[in-house]
Amino acid sequence: MKITNLIRLAIRALQRNKLRALLTMLGIIIGVAAVITMMSIGEGSKLSINESLSSMGSNMITITPYSNEPGGATMMGSNLKNLTIVDVEALEKDAPNIDKISPLASSSGQAINGASNWPTSIQGVSPEYLDIRKLEIKDGIPFSEEDVKSSAKVCLLGQTVVDNLFPNGEDPIGKIIRFNKIPMQVIGTLVPKGQSNFGQDQDDIILAPYTTVQKRLLSSIYFNSIYASAISESASIAAVEDVTNALRGTHRLRADQEDDFQVRTQEELMSTLNSISSMLTTLLTAVAGISLVIGGIGIMNIMYVSVTERTREIGLRMSIGARGIDILLQFLIEAIMISITGGVIGVALGVSASLIISSLLNWPASISDTSIIVSFFVCAVTGIFFGYYPALKASGLDPIEALRYE
Repeated sequence: MKITNLIRLAIRALQRNKLRALLTMLGIIIGVAAVITMMSIGEGSKLSINESLSSMGSNMITITPYSNEPGGATMMGSNLKNLTIVDVEALEKDAPNIDKISPLASSSGQAINGASNWPTSIQGVSPEYLDIRKLEIKDGIPFSEEDVKSSAKVCLLGQTVVDNLFPNGEDPIGKIIRFNKIPMQVIGTLVPKGQSNFGQDQDDIILAPYTTVQKRLLSSIYFNSIYASAISESASIAAVEDVTNALRGTHRLRADQEDDFQVRTQEELMSTLNSISSMLTTLLTAVAGISLVIGGIGIMNIMYVSVTERTREIGLRMSIGARGIDILLQFLIEAIMISITGGVIGVALGVSASLIISSLLNWPASISDTSIIVSFFVCAVTGIFFGYYPALKASGLDPIEALRYE
């Protein structure tokens, strides 16, 4: 029998039981929609992370204190204090692949302007920090090397701080604010950057000369971290080696001692975050894929019911010349059509759900052709796999016994 005739027979059979066919498709519809939604959000997150990190500078290098204690405890960041101006000077002198360097000393506290106050953090940096982190001045001017040398009480405000300290829309340039009782003159504001991929408000910040923060707020000579940029993206690996050699020298580490600092490039950070994102996406997709298995079991179950209900029809068709392969293909095509139709509806729902989630929750989503093609392939395989055994049972019926079936 021609395939076209078998397809027509399958369509008629499904039309006779529209509600049952739709309920059978539900598992496939939900599974495909969930898989596409999870994959699109996962891919969108990876693209967003890469774009966000690239906007900070693809050749940026971050140096933080780090220690692997003998007992196995790892200490890093603010738990350790071993980065000083000596390290910065060594990098300026002995790291030829480094272009710009900025130390960073941070402190949290309350920023106050008249009756307005806002809990935030202040970061003490050098003028090069703006270039390293790709930050731009919106209004006013940046602080200079002279401000760093004199520990000037000047600062740059992020947009969130401006909105909360100057709620009436007044111009902050030239105004005096207080941070932990230390008066500071606002000489500039930063171009808004919005939230990071981790939900952190990048505009909730105050920048000041690092000497000001060290002397007037922290009373410390240590830095939380050091930021640097390589002379080019291709020179990042050589720059890391320069940094490692220079800091091992200033920290007087023997050859058998581990580094007491950690050097990270943007490429390493991208790789780590993408690995985490891929793992979570795979896990969520696998969980969503369980719905496809449940849908496949539903198809198998309903096809067994269909074979039982249509036993006399099968016997009649066999008695007038239908072969076992014709019966097998008829029921197998029905199963595939249920699965494929459910897949089409699931793809439409998955794409719609991705766009809605992206729009309402402001989550990045990237719908790829691959996810749609894979979904259709999986639907076809599901229909064949779960529809084969009921179809095989139908094709193996004895015509005489089938005609006698009540």
